[in-house]
Amino acid sequence: MTDFPAPKDWKMYIGGEWVDAADGSRTDVITPIDRNQVVATVPDGKAEDADRAVAAARAAFPAWAGLHFKERQKLILRCADALESATEELAQLTALDTGNAIRTQARPETGVLVDLFRYMGGVAGEVKGVTLPAGDGDLHYTKREPLGVVAGILPWNSPLMIAAFKTPAALTAGNTLVLKSAEDAPLTIVKMAEIIGDILPPGVFNVVTGKGSVIGEALVQHPDVDKVSFTGSTGVGRHVAEVAGKRLAHSSMELGGKSPNIIFPDSNTDDVLDQVLLATRFARQGQSCTMGSRLFLHTEIYDDFLGRLVERIKGMKVGDPRDEASDIGCVINEKQHRQIADYIELGKSMDGVEIAYDGADDLEVGEPGFYHAPVVFSKAKNEWKTSQEEIFGPVLSVIPWTTEDEVVEMANDSDFGLAAFVFCRDIDKALRMADRIESGWVQINQGGGQVVGQSYGGYKTSGFGREASLEGMLEGFTQIKQINVKIR
Repeated sequence: MTDFPAPKDWKMYIGGEWVDAADGSRTDVITPIDRNQVVATVPDGKAEDADRAVAAARAAFPAWAGLHFKERQKLILRCADALESATEELAQLTALDTGNAIRTQARPETGVLVDLFRYMGGVAGEVKGVTLPAGDGDLHYTKREPLGVVAGILPWNSPLMIAAFKTPAALTAGNTLVLKSAEDAPLTIVKMAEIIGDILPPGVFNVVTGKGSVIGEALVQHPDVDKVSFTGSTGVGRHVAEVAGKRLAHSSMELGGKSPNIIFPDSNTDDVLDQVLLATRFARQGQSCTMGSRLFLHTEIYDDFLGRLVERIKGMKVGDPRDEASDIGCVINEKQHRQIADYIELGKSMDGVEIAYDGADDLEVGEPGFYHAPVVFSKAKNEWKTSQEEIFGPVLSVIPWTTEDEVVEMANDSDFGLAAFVFCRDIDKALRMADRIESGWVQINQGGGQVVGQSYGGYKTSGFGREASLEGMLEGFTQIKQINVKIR
């Protein structure tokens, strides 16, 4: 596939209007499918544009927060309907914008977006307080109130899915929102604004574009932003949390991961192979913070399981993400492409490493797109940089183990603690393992993605705060007011 749509000049959505950057500057959007292909331009927003968006959100906040929950609920559910009607258009744009394969990743992302709008709309009435039995002469009760203006800062790997974690929860709870789209993948977010913007009152939902270091930084520092909800790398997350924390703003961080994927000897089955392949996130080019990138295989099944896994990986097609036949698309940009290549070279240089699979030998696509095939390092050591640092690419480190204590120690020997996967037919063993792993999200005998309604977030340097659930909405986007009344 070589055809591309004519480039479109998008604008930012602020206060119910489509606007250019205050200084008129624009930036090209290049598709990762072809590094020479400009598919759109967007405003290059600056601090003045952040000011405009925050002011619009602040002005809209009192009326939006003051609505009966049923009124917000109706509008959130209307947004869900509108997004569902546009799912295929959003999926096609996702493939073009991010390089995620349309069948394996882009369509599922749009499904999560719709589902979370529906879910949050459905639980809108649960934003409520409690009463304390204080005796006949007193009424003691709490209210859950919205925080105010929320700045949501999005990554480039799965913009719609991450927007789904933040947008409906923040709005349903009564906050107003400024979404900052990723510089490298802004199009699906401005398209989302085009779809739902007119449904919501002006200023309730705003989208800005531009560099994270400029307009993103301005939002984090802004004194009228009450909450910063950030998803991205741990390095940037540290900075965002520090800046927001200095002014005592609320914040939540969904950051990096280096997730363990543990296979017991009783799980050498085809069904487990399918789930492990899901957990590798190869269908997302490994560009997922929940990627099970450290595969711990028990020595009893090591060679057989790995051999069959490699055969499955060989069967995955790397190709144009718009092609229905493609299982794996392309990585986001040249910088990320080089970083993955550097890690691969580092891994190949490690003493004792075995290359179980190097997909570059079978790769049928390449320049001008940013394509990387999977690479599997066998007999890896847990202390290697390729086993400890987040590569954010299709690179798998396979590590042998023999005892439960040994594999738990290795699994927890990481700065990260976002996700983990355990495959064991003995449920007692599996649950014991899940209890011992230091991770915010553990899956047993399954390797899929986040589920609507579950509390999703990390331990350690993988961040803090929870998303995608009622509990996440209450903890992340509301605050409790205690009211004591003397009746007589």
